[in-house]
Order: sequence, then C-alpha cells, then structure tokens
Amino acid sequence: MNSARANYIADFAGRATLVAFFGFLTTSKIMGVVRMLQNPEDIRFLDFAANLAGLAFVMLVVGMTIVRLKPLRNAEGFEPRLSALVGTILSFGIVALPQADIGVGLHITALILILTGWILSVYVLLWLGRAFSIMAQARCLVSTGPYAIVRHPLYLCEEAAVIGIALTHLSIEAVLIVVVQWLFQLRRMTNEEKVLREEVLKGYAQLLEEEVANYPD
Repeated sequence: MNSARANYIADFAGRATLVAFFGFLTTSKIMGVVRMLQNPEDIRFLDFAANLAGLAFVMLVVGMTIVRLKPLRNAEGFEPRLSALVGTILSFGIVALPQADIGVGLHITALILILTGWILSVYVLLWLGRAFSIMAQARCLVSTGPYAIVRHPLYLCEEAAVIGIALTHLSIEAVLIVVVQWLFQLRRMTNEEKVLREEVLKGYAQLLEEEVANYPD
C-alpha cells in the first residue's frame, strides 16, 4: 500500500470515528433539549441556553470534521494521539458524575461559564473553519481573528465550559478530572505547535529553494 493511500485511509478512519463520537454527543444533547421542552414550566433560561449552545458547538464539530481539509502533516508517534483523545474525552466525561447541590449562586456562575464557553467556542470554531483538528495535525495556519490574540483560543473557551460543568458536579473526582484533562490539553497544545512549526519551516524552505532556482546566474 502506497503512502498516499495509507494517509487517505487513516484520515477517513479518523473522520468516521470522530463523527461517530460527536454524533453520539449530539444525540445526547438533542435529547436533553427535548426533555426540557417537554416540561416548559420547569425551563430556566440559563440551563436551556447552555444546552442549546453546547448542542450548537457539538453539531458544528461534526460538520467541521466532515468538511475539514486534508492534513499536510501529522504528529509522529502514539503520544500525540493519546493526548488528543484523552483531552477530548475527559472534556465531556465530567457529565457522567452525579450532580452536586451547590446552591443557587454557584449554580448560576457555573451556567454562565458554560454558556459563555460554548458560545465563544462556536465563534472560534467558525473562524478556524476547515483547519479544525482533533489530533495534532497541520492543515493550514490560522493567525487572524481570535488566533491573533490568543495562541489557543478554542481550548481556552472550551476550558471555561469544562470548569462550569465541573462546578455543577462539584466533587473531588470532578476536580481531579479537570486537572488531568488540562494537563493533557497542555501537552496537546505543545504537540500542535510542534507540527505546525515543522510545516511552516518546510514551506519557508521550499520558497527559499524556488527563489534560489529562479535566481539568475
């Protein structure tokens, strides 16, 4: 099997796996929104808005995964893939914990964090567009918009939502999950920066070679 075909199969398998995973999350979010709509007298604005924002974000991830560009470069080795998968799964895994009785004030704070984090994540993901990746891959370098202000705005926005979710499940387990998840996210950022840097340097080297080749004797 040649390299191009192997890369195509790997990319297709990665897309299919991510679409299946986030498709499951989308279904869960939709069911949560439907349950809220079935009892309109119990709907609280912040809860409903946070669920809608989370649903929009997950659906957008599915769409971007389907239409994203083919990777120009992949991080080598198993660790970058492990860090990306664990960081992603733990981001959503907190909801499996039991809800905590945290009081009205803290509950409102948590919902504001979730709502703000999801809305900003949708904005950043729309800006990132077809360059979106879960694994440490280089598709194209985005350095405008929110990426001109913060190096990893999507992770920052996601983390605000994760902290909000952790507050609604406040426990030692939730705190540990957030800490471990953030450590994997930091490692994930490092891996992404490395693969992007390598691809940018490769582009500069190719441009330099072209300039030298076209330089008159």
